[in-house]
Amino acid sequence: MKYRKVSAIIRRDALEKVERRLQDAGVRGISVTRVKGYGEYADFYARDWMVAYARIEIFTTQEKAEGIAQVIMDSAHVGLSGDGIIAVLPVERLYRIRTKSEATEENV
Repeated sequence: MKYRKVSAIIRRDALEKVERRLQDAGVRGISVTRVKGYGEYADFYARDWMVAYARIEIFTTQEKAEGIAQVIMDSAHVGLSGDGIIAVLPVERLYRIRTKSEATEENV
């Protein structure tokens, strides 16, 4: 089974809507962290130009990755610079620490 990691950096005010849409789409688990950075959009009034964002990480099967990325894009899109970015990365192996075994499609 081939796995992917969907990693998205989005506006913090879009996080609740994105989480709801991912739940509606059947995503069984996500990790969310607060991050700071700048890219296309920078806060020139801040001393370090940094802007606060939320990072979402989801491990999923190869077949579901593009659909998940689309759900995030559709629900986080405002149409302004700073909307965020999504990366879909290959995952070589995925293990469950609890069972000390390789993850299967059923438990990802």
